[in-house]
Formats: sequence, C-alpha cells, structure tokens
Amino acid sequence: MKIPTWRSAMAPPSRSPRSGRTPASRPTPASRPTPASRPTPASRPTPAVSAHPSSSAHPSILAQQGGLTQSSIPGTEDLSVIKVSKRRWAVVLVFSCYSMCNAFQWIQYGSISNIFMNFYGVSAFAIDWLSMCYMLTYIPLLLPVAWMLEKFGLRAVALTGSALNCLGAWVKMGSLKPHLFPVTVLGQVICSVAQVFILGMPSRIASVWFGANEVSTACSIAVFGNQLGIAIGFLVPPVLVPNTNDQDKLAYHISIMFYIIGGVATLLFILVIIVFKEKPKHPPSRAQSLSYALASPDASYLSSIIRLFKNLNFVLLVITYGLNAGAFYALSTLLNRMVISHYPGEEVNAGRIGLTIVISGMLGAVISGIWLDRSKTYKETTLVVYIMSLVGMVVYTLTLNLGHLWIVFITAGTMGFFMTGYLPLGFEFAVELTYPESEGMSSGLLNVSAQVFGIIFTISQGQIINNYGTMPGNIFLCVFLTLGAGLTAFIRADLRRQKANKETPDNKLQEEEEEESNTSKAPTTVSEEHL
Repeated sequence: MKIPTWRSAMAPPSRSPRSGRTPASRPTPASRPTPASRPTPASRPTPAVSAHPSSSAHPSILAQQGGLTQSSIPGTEDLSVIKVSKRRWAVVLVFSCYSMCNAFQWIQYGSISNIFMNFYGVSAFAIDWLSMCYMLTYIPLLLPVAWMLEKFGLRAVALTGSALNCLGAWVKMGSLKPHLFPVTVLGQVICSVAQVFILGMPSRIASVWFGANEVSTACSIAVFGNQLGIAIGFLVPPVLVPNTNDQDKLAYHISIMFYIIGGVATLLFILVIIVFKEKPKHPPSRAQSLSYALASPDASYLSSIIRLFKNLNFVLLVITYGLNAGAFYALSTLLNRMVISHYPGEEVNAGRIGLTIVISGMLGAVISGIWLDRSKTYKETTLVVYIMSLVGMVVYTLTLNLGHLWIVFITAGTMGFFMTGYLPLGFEFAVELTYPESEGMSSGLLNVSAQVFGIIFTISQGQIINNYGTMPGNIFLCVFLTLGAGLTAFIRADLRRQKANKETPDNKLQEEEEEESNTSKAPTTVSEEHL
C-alpha cells in the first residue's frame, strides 16, 4: 500500500532515517542559514493533505510521514493546536442526563413486573420482553447507526436519540387501560430504538471532547448517567405505583409516572438542541488530531469490521464484555422476581436492592475511570474488576435465601460495585486496543455482544428460576462469569491510543477561550518517534 505523505509548506520532505525529523528541525549554527530558509523548488506551497490514508493505518506510520500543520477537516483550523473546550462538561452532562432517562424507561416495567402483570393481565414472560426488546433492537440497528454517526456526526445522533426517547415516553401515555398493552409495547420499542443512538456514544464523546488525561473519567461520567437511570428505575416505580387490585387507582398512579418521565424527556430534548455541538474548535489530544488526519471519507464499514475481528485482543474483549454485561442485564430484569420469591410483599425493598446494585456500580465506574486516567493499567484493572464481579456474584447467590434482607443489600451492593463498574472499563479498553478505528464501531460491537448474551441469559435464567429456583439460576450466571474472567487473562494490553498520545512532547492541556473569534498562532510542527 502506498503511504501518502504530508509536507510542511516551507520544509523539504526528506527525513533522517534515525530520528524521523526533517533537516529543518536539526539545530544549526546561528551564522549559517538553515536549509529551510533558502529558496528552493521544493519550497513551493503544496496542499496540506495530499490524500486520505486508510483509517486502518497505525499512528506510527503517520508519525514517520511528517508533522501535521493544517487539516482538511471542515471546522478544524489547525490540527497542531491541542486544546480542550470549556463546553465539554456541558456536552457530557446533557448526554448523561438523556441516557439516564432512556435507561429509566428500560427498567421501569421490570422493577414492578408483578404489578404490570396484574394491570395488563399478561404473563411474566411478556413483561420480560419489555426489557429484552431493548436488547433485541440493538443488534440489527448497530451498523446503520454507526454509519450515521460517521456520516452525520455526534450532534445528529444525539438529536435523533433524544427525540426518539421523548416520542416513546409520550406514546406510553396512550396505554393507561388494561387492554392497551400493545400501545405500551410500541412506546417501549421506540425507546429501545433510541437506545441504539445512545449506548455507543460515551467513548466517542470522551475522545472527541476530552484531553488525553480526561478520557477515561469522561467516559465513566457518560456511562454514569445510564446507570443512574437504572437506579432511579429501581427506586421510583415501586414508590409511585402501589400494589393494589383497584384498576382505576392503579391506572392513575401509572399515569403519574408516565407523565413525569414524558416531561423530563421533553426538557432534555430541548437541552440537546441548545447545548450539543458536533465537535470542539481544536482537537483535545494528539491522538484525536491524528485520528482526524487518518479519517477517510471513503472508509468502508465492512472493511472496518473485518479489521476489528482480525484483532484477537478485541475479539476476546467483545466476548468477555458480553458475558459480564449480559449477566448484569439478566439480573436487573429478573431481580424483582428473585427477591419476591424469597421475601413476599417486599416490592419496595426489591427496588431498593436494585438501587443499591446500581449506585454502588456508579461509584465503581467513577473510581475506575479516575484510576485509569492516572495509571493507564487497562488490562490489570479490567482483570481485577472482572474477578471481583465473579466473587460478588457467588456471595450474592449464597446469601439471597438466608432470610435477612440487610445481608442481601450488602452482598448485592458489593457485586454491583464491580459488575456495573466494569462497563466503562470495557469501552475504554476497546478504544485503546482498536485505535484509530471508530470509537462508535468498537463500542457498538461491545454492546451487540452484551445484548446477545443479555437475551440468552435473561430467557435461560428466567426458565431455570421458574423450574428449579433462584439459586440454580444464579449459579448459571456464575459459570459464565468464570469463563469471562479466564478469557480476560489472555487479552494483551496493546494500548495504541496511549502510544499515540505519548508521541506529543508537551501533553499540557489548554482551556479554549470560545469567545475569541481570531487567534494568531504560528503553525507548530511536532516531531514524533516511531511507535
């Protein structure tokens, strides 16, 4: 494959084979003019980017070809200027909030499944499908949404996701009669489509908006919103919707919950319109700057997927992430049924146990993100958290039927700290292993694996619980978490994005002053070492 070269307008293209620097970058005596100062035919201006390299090119290839001084990407003035925007925190906060709203709508039926079974007169399996439809719709829609993310950008995907989330919430308003179960299914399916526009975005937002020492923290904050929505979904429905046989009273309380979530979803859609921008004025990190330069408008998504699946480390991560997240989805969907079977009439406490799992998991996610930004120990942290997820699941399984709710709260919280805290770790580890491939594609494939295993685990564990009890159902999950922990040990820590960031001589971040309309900066030529 022929590698295109980038030339500085006033520097000759030749390089020292040892250092990879141009002659102009070597120190010369002050009394003699440098080669770059002599007029030569090579000093005529050339286009900033002569061709678009394949997105599969390793960043070290780009480093050997020359420093980046100008970008052909519209909206990015100078790829050599590395700054972070003040708007980045508003962007990730708004995303986190509408992700929270969508996650609430996923679990709001499962957290009081027995009450909705009574209201609509349907089976437990039908209520389970209101949760599993979130997993099912993700699988066929991943590639179209990944294409849309690359073609139209973050803002378009954010607007579509928040709009669908809002629409689904309002459709559910028409399902407040016992015979209108199909309407609530329609509203839930619309919300599940919105989820496809949400789940793959945390790592993309972190990479596009945040600096090299903030990406893991930002990703964990973005995932934090989704987990907070699940937590609220466990806590609020049992409080707002009491277990009563009076259908009119039940419809009234369900309507209150639906109207609240509809109003919140509408407000968040408006905030997305106001706050969300496509990307900052300048790339926030050297890795992102190189990613812009490597991006090709003619990139094939099929070839990108093929490259990803040729990456053995990433394939192992896809499987292990799916096993862990799938177990979490199954536990969340079936938690109410498991707790009620051992502690009848404790719907509210079942919701509080779910809340404890997710709140402790959010704490684990934030701590993991901060730790990764400081230590960069992706493989070691992922493996330890995975093993502790297995240990927590085993302890939860052995203590669920002891007859003491306070023990269940403690063991469930410990399990959630590691199991839910693992989710942002997987996203960030995937980006490191697959850079400079699209973050949306790598995250999307992780989520597809999670949805597939989530459906399999939810159906299988539900049938095991119905026929044999809760302990065999939880042991079923323990077996697969053991498999996941073993496979994680074989993943090699090929941290490509970290290597690209280390090529920058000065990693200090600068806050971008958005109000400045004109900045006069001399182009910066950055010499890079071969990875």
